[in-house]
Amino acid sequence: MTVTAEELYQRGQALSNRGSFAAGRRALEAAARRTDDPNLRARIAGTLSYVMTKVGSAAEAERMCLDALALPGINVETAAILYGQLGSIEMDRGRLETAVAWLGRSIDGLSHDPVRSANMRLNRSLVLMQWGQLAGAREDLERAASSYREAGLHLEEAQARHNLGYVSMLSGDLVGALQIMQQARALLDRESSTWEAIGDVDRAEVLREAGLTTDAEQILERVARVFGAHGMPQARGEAEFNLARSLLRHDPVRAARVAAAAGRRFRALENDTWAARAEGVRLRAVLSAGNVGRSGDRTAMMRGIPHAGEVDAVASALEARGLRGEGAALRMTDELWRAHHGTDADAPRRVIRQPRGASMDVKLLAYEVRAARAAAAGREGEVRRQAAAGLELLSSWQNSFGSLDLQTSTSGHGIGLMLEGVASAVRSRRPDVLFEWSERVRHLSQEVIPLRPPPDQGLATDLAELRMLRAENPSGDWLSDPRAAALRDRARERQWSATGSAAVQQRVGLEEFRGHLGDDTALLAFVFSGDSLSCLVVSSSSTGIMDIGRWSTVRTGLAGLRADLDVSASVRSGPMATVVKRALDERLALLSSVLLSAPLRAAGGARRLILTVPGVLNGIPWAMLPAMRGRVFTVAVSATRWTRFRPAVEAAGVDGSRTVGFATGPRVARADEEVAAAASAWPTATALRGQDATVSAVTTLAPAVDVLHVAAHGRHAVDNPLFSGLELADGTLFGYDIDLMPRVPDTVVLSACEVGRSSVRWGEEALGMTRIWLHAGSRVVIAAPVVVADDVACELLGALHLGLVGGLTPSEALAAASDSTALVAPFQAHGAGF
Repeated sequence: MTVTAEELYQRGQALSNRGSFAAGRRALEAAARRTDDPNLRARIAGTLSYVMTKVGSAAEAERMCLDALALPGINVETAAILYGQLGSIEMDRGRLETAVAWLGRSIDGLSHDPVRSANMRLNRSLVLMQWGQLAGAREDLERAASSYREAGLHLEEAQARHNLGYVSMLSGDLVGALQIMQQARALLDRESSTWEAIGDVDRAEVLREAGLTTDAEQILERVARVFGAHGMPQARGEAEFNLARSLLRHDPVRAARVAAAAGRRFRALENDTWAARAEGVRLRAVLSAGNVGRSGDRTAMMRGIPHAGEVDAVASALEARGLRGEGAALRMTDELWRAHHGTDADAPRRVIRQPRGASMDVKLLAYEVRAARAAAAGREGEVRRQAAAGLELLSSWQNSFGSLDLQTSTSGHGIGLMLEGVASAVRSRRPDVLFEWSERVRHLSQEVIPLRPPPDQGLATDLAELRMLRAENPSGDWLSDPRAAALRDRARERQWSATGSAAVQQRVGLEEFRGHLGDDTALLAFVFSGDSLSCLVVSSSSTGIMDIGRWSTVRTGLAGLRADLDVSASVRSGPMATVVKRALDERLALLSSVLLSAPLRAAGGARRLILTVPGVLNGIPWAMLPAMRGRVFTVAVSATRWTRFRPAVEAAGVDGSRTVGFATGPRVARADEEVAAAASAWPTATALRGQDATVSAVTTLAPAVDVLHVAAHGRHAVDNPLFSGLELADGTLFGYDIDLMPRVPDTVVLSACEVGRSSVRWGEEALGMTRIWLHAGSRVVIAAPVVVADDVACELLGALHLGLVGGLTPSEALAAASDSTALVAPFQAHGAGF
């Protein structure tokens, strides 16, 4: 049976819509050879032009549409379809104004055909999004989705719904964006690998906006390869462009390289708009070199700093094409570089204007430029006013998030403002100003008190499957399994949307805080200002600012610390033990001298210390530093959190009437002995051992007790901190599981290696299991940031409970246990330990 031209056309159209461009093109060309009908030939040409655009031949695609419009005998409907194709071609070429005009003509001409009109509205919404006209884009997408639904076109409806998620992201609603995209994803992913990749590009942009750049960049690298394999150079270039944007803040050298590659791709396609966009990102990357990266070190400098005329030319090209936000971002980045490097001091300064509908990044960049200019001019008060105003804007956005993961990751948008403000506060030499800024940067990711989410059986089911997948592949790359990655994404998105904001906790002032300090208590607030460390020392009777020194000096002491600690925990006897111990002792003595000598002199006779530390100092075992011997301390999230939680801690630590629960995990040599010794201190205690210590049993026990002690192997997931966890009988208790508990214990003791570690995010923020328990409402968590020998954990933490049952606060009890056992270990109290 001979296939008709119409049938071949329908087949080619369907294949092309699924992203099978080579097969679609063959079917369409065969259809064209079998018909003389001018309308069918014109429509075939229109669909072929769509294919040609996707494979990188936009100029040929435009010619095909214009030739088809010139065919004698085509009707109004066919002409409207071709107008739409021309609009799509212009959209892909970045000619936004012309694209809107063509698509508008098409929509008007197809008013009698809801489905075809919806196709054009779908395309016009993409143009309006690039233009920043989000209300118009949302209206087009909602009308398109309604038309598709009425026609029973579920795939097309899913595409429209997915794009509505993208509009939500551009509006700042990250949680809503991922919810909408997740709902549409299942159907789109099944359609083809091309559609899956297209959807993943948008999801990666949401993750980038949320500050989860590692996940975003992994997605974009993968989809760029998919587009390359399918012969889609324009889509590949767009994925590379988005990858370069994600790399801008933390790896500008690579960002410049990726943006340059994307630019070459766009120029080969003669796509001037996208080439200008890529060049804008490349120039921003060059101008961003030397900024402070995630580790606290400055990124590498690059050659070829662009001159003002070069920046103006590219920014003007972007603005002329309607991309005012990108043009403004480039100009601001140039101004920021010049303010930081003191160039063109006499040159006229550009007026900093935020275009209407600017993204959060552009708005914050405007404040950062004003702060940097003020710093260069020596106007310190103005530096802090501009930095504070920018961070307040960021904070107001974050206040809608209850999720700790989302709060900490989005804080990355404010790193430049944090560093400007803290550096100015240090230069002021005023303790009240430095205290305010120390609290501001620490409080940014935890001022929201989370609303405990309702029971979520779907999340519990996903986590149960993830436990099985991790057990099958216990290596560090278990999340690379496609099923595990999909479940990870769904678990994260469920947690983001389910954890709401119950209240916003106001920061405490210096004088109010001092009123809570006893005569024997002092605060050591370490602050990182980009190149150096300082320490604010506050007691009930005095305040002072100590200069610790350049960050590079501290960095030298930190190099190799983790390796030394790990080796020391595993090599406990034999000839190497002495060598290992000597090396570790020397490193700890160096860090103790550099970090604590001046602050402790200023603290005088303070026996109890509250430490607040920036992310770059996370992982230091403070209890093992020689200068801390004989002192009681707690590593607090902030002075504000210590102040708010402290009274309840002291009220809770009065006698042995509190309820206590224990759990042991598999393969911990002395876990049962540790729990037996600890439990014997209490009048009554509940203990889960062996096969009884399941995730479900522990998450049921935790809300029912005041003190929870878990002796189990722990692992820290650097790139996915909420998948850090404790190994129990039936798998890992993840950070996400904590959100499934209706309440959490006041005191949590984690006798597990590594769970006291944190992933540093943007130099000031850190996230790990201890922080997760504290954010959920626990007042104090005792944990270690590194591997601890089983015998040390057994003896030290067993003795800890003698102090707890006797009414000592957790920090006091831990110090007493160290004295009585003569063991110096990295366990430390986090939160309000006293």
